[in-house]
Amino acid sequence: MLGKLTWQAIPFDQPIPLYSAGFVGLMLLAVLLWVALKGYVPYLWREWITSVDHKRIGVMYCVLALVMLLRGFIDALMMRSQQALAFHAAGYLPPEHYNQVFSAHGTIMIFFVAMPFMIGLMNFVVPLQLGVRDVAFPTFNSVGFWLTAAGALLVNISLVVGEFSRAGWLPYPPLSELQYSPGVGVDYYLWALQISGLGTLIGGINLVTTILKTRAPGMCYRRMPVFCWTSLASNMLIVAAFPILTATLAMLILDRYLGFHFFTNEAGGNAMMFVNLIWAWGHPEVYILALAAFGVFSEVVSTFSGKPLFGYRSMVAATMSICVLSFMVWLHHFFTMGAGGDVNGFFGAMTMIIAVPTGVKVFNWLFTMYRGRVRFSVPMHWAIGFIVTFVIGGMTGVLLAVPPADFVLHNSLFLIAHFHNVLIGAVLFGAFAGYNYWFPKAFGFTLDERLGKAAFWCWFVGFYVAFLPLYAAGLLGMTRRLQHYDQPQWHPWILVAGVGALIILCGIALQGAQLFVSIRARRRLSVPMGDPWDGRTLEWATPSPPPAFNFAVLPNVKGEEPYWGMKRKALEAMHLSPEPSYQPIEVPRNSPTGFVTAFFAFVLGFALIWHIWWMAGLALIGAYATFVVFAWRDKVEEVIPPGDVARIDRANRAARALALQEIHA
Repeated sequence: MLGKLTWQAIPFDQPIPLYSAGFVGLMLLAVLLWVALKGYVPYLWREWITSVDHKRIGVMYCVLALVMLLRGFIDALMMRSQQALAFHAAGYLPPEHYNQVFSAHGTIMIFFVAMPFMIGLMNFVVPLQLGVRDVAFPTFNSVGFWLTAAGALLVNISLVVGEFSRAGWLPYPPLSELQYSPGVGVDYYLWALQISGLGTLIGGINLVTTILKTRAPGMCYRRMPVFCWTSLASNMLIVAAFPILTATLAMLILDRYLGFHFFTNEAGGNAMMFVNLIWAWGHPEVYILALAAFGVFSEVVSTFSGKPLFGYRSMVAATMSICVLSFMVWLHHFFTMGAGGDVNGFFGAMTMIIAVPTGVKVFNWLFTMYRGRVRFSVPMHWAIGFIVTFVIGGMTGVLLAVPPADFVLHNSLFLIAHFHNVLIGAVLFGAFAGYNYWFPKAFGFTLDERLGKAAFWCWFVGFYVAFLPLYAAGLLGMTRRLQHYDQPQWHPWILVAGVGALIILCGIALQGAQLFVSIRARRRLSVPMGDPWDGRTLEWATPSPPPAFNFAVLPNVKGEEPYWGMKRKALEAMHLSPEPSYQPIEVPRNSPTGFVTAFFAFVLGFALIWHIWWMAGLALIGAYATFVVFAWRDKVEEVIPPGDVARIDRANRAARALALQEIHA
């Protein structure tokens, strides 16, 4: 009745996953009890779980990313400590557990930290910057988020029920085929990514449609903020690339479940075709993340330099060039496949060419700061740290683009250092810059500057201490994913890298303290005017936090920096523009469709992993019934009366009028 699921699936003989799962379970139970006892359940259901407001969904994406960052970083600490102890020794992690740890670390950090963080920032900010009330498809936005959360839950369930994949964060055949991975670990990976990948694709379609079709009056393409341009490019890549991932994983599922032979060499398949297809998705995925982060840095650098972004048109051209070129470089991930000198030479050259538009962006950021009145607030710290770190990572990437060099360094720790140099330096630093920059817009108060700067320096210093030694160890010949080793020249570098991981841990702890202290001091840190950074784009024209309808009256955009123009005009006249005529506003009704669909998707994934066919059938019926109920809804929108709109907007105008008086005084 329960397929392959038995009591032996619980790792009673492995104390680390068992105790970890028990601790996490107790923490979750404590949080749920606290929420229930405080009477917050109706509020959470009404305002968050069933919300289709793009701002709430964006915040939930970011919360999911921060929670999964803790899980992924714990895996990183386990890897570093295992390798520090495993010189001429077995260490404390058995090989099968160590393989699960590094596979889970990569999967979590890419799919459930970097992706949700960037998608969350885009969800929150893009409609506000475009001057519109919501995304194009609000309910599908909720479905996309909850499917991503369901995939993350499946990955975490594998900690205590069964096992996770041991085949790496990209499960290359033949290791991931049934013959060599007969357990459920690869199945957990496949179904978690199929479910979350569908959610990502839904989100990508939604944001592309929003940017192309729902801009405010006057918001033509030439007036869109750069963050909207990079979001457009990022989500166009999602729409183009994620179907490749879905199809590739579907073929591996057919190999494992129905005995197909897409990737089994001995039966007419081709294992290298999996590598080819997965990287045809994988390298655009790098730019899906990086382009969104580039947009964050563009907003931060312009705001904290007190100047318009230098070279707006060249920045847009560079963004769209990267979007196109990102599909022409994927083979550099496997120069050693044996495709031949001509093919390797072409992809090596294309990899060098894609560095050109990236360099244009770096120079534009530097020229924006040049002769600007730079304010070194926390978001600007992350931006400058990114420029330094990303340039170093980019140079090592150009080195790896040379096929002869790649033959020497392929699969070594040099590659690992480069990969983290780019992804941490660009994506995580970008996520933290955006988190600090837009936090006051989301919650109405700023984050503590002192603790924020301390966290930055721990991350920045810790990153270099953790990953520069890996370049050296890689040049000395140390390959990735070693559970133990006996080469004495590698050991000192691994010990230093472990110290770096501990410094990063201090940075994470300081970020937690920053959030806690800021919440405690939220009255002192409040931003009644909603514009703590003297921003230049339309999101800063709204109250903090913005109301459900975003704008009392949709703005009429007349320049590249419409909000900056409004502020200059008000400062010159020393009064605000006349109060508008308030009208009733329609907003989409909350819907449990996303949450319920994700529940059935989670049950379906769990059932397919363990071959519980009756449960899978019920889950499919439940998901279908959910969409039927959603399609037959009678009432899809709510109306906010003019009185409520006027009350919220007048409070915002009063705060801004007071700020004008203080400037005049």
